[in-house]
Amino acid sequence: MELFTEETETELQKQYKDGSSLSQNVIVKIFNPYSSWALYIINQDPKDPDYLWAIVKGFEVEIGSVSKSELTTQRVPPFNTPLERDLFFTSTNTKEVWNKLRRGEHV
Repeated sequence: MELFTEETETELQKQYKDGSSLSQNVIVKIFNPYSSWALYIINQDPKDPDYLWAIVKGFEVEIGSVSKSELTTQRVPPFNTPLERDLFFTSTNTKEVWNKLRRGEHV
């Protein structure tokens, strides 16, 4: 499965001009199928498509840059499977996602 489609990358790149603003939408949710870790991708630099801005839900909830190439090549034990894209996730306001995750709610 592709983590990033041409359509999602177009949407991510449109939002890049808004920087780290929480008024954007989360476009893509990527998750580890064997843990509760998830990445909520907000935007992508059109000049450097490897640079993504995301909310990361791991041990803590953080916001920052992540590498597209690392996400697409990451393999998860115990079965050496790739990360997955949530096919049922719909574009959601970043501030709403941030607040829900900080409260411990599932998104």
